[in-house]
Amino acid sequence: MQNPATDARPRYHERLAPSLWLLVTIALAGPMVSLIFVPVGSTFALLLGAAVSALLVVAALALAPVVSVQDGVLRAGRAHIDVRYLGEPTALTGEEARSARGPELPARGWHLIRGGIDGVVVVPNTDEADPVVAWTISTRTPDRLAAAIRAAQD
Repeated sequence: MQNPATDARPRYHERLAPSLWLLVTIALAGPMVSLIFVPVGSTFALLLGAAVSALLVVAALALAPVVSVQDGVLRAGRAHIDVRYLGEPTALTGEEARSARGPELPARGWHLIRGGIDGVVVVPNTDEADPVVAWTISTRTPDRLAAAIRAAQD
């Protein structure tokens, strides 16, 4: 007897990593640490500064939240919800996205907003037992995320 093959590939997967400029800014902590340890020894200070820079950049990349749609579940950072409880997603960019992240941001919503990422997808929550009214998620490709949510709902 054969088991039916299931498609376990993610329909959508994105790591909301910091921008290049933010990573450069984070890496500048290394030379500052080096300056503190120069009296101990210049070689030691240089190695320690390089290690601190590398550690901070790797930590910033590793700890960046992930947005994914897989197996009928939307995951945004540590939160997740079954797509059957979601309404029609709205992909926003530019001024509309800025407004959705600011004045129109629902107080009772789930927010995963990252600076430096312009696009936003707003998805209403249709589960009446859930106090969260909508999910607002930053994404670099709002059209793709909205399409993945729609595809998972079918």
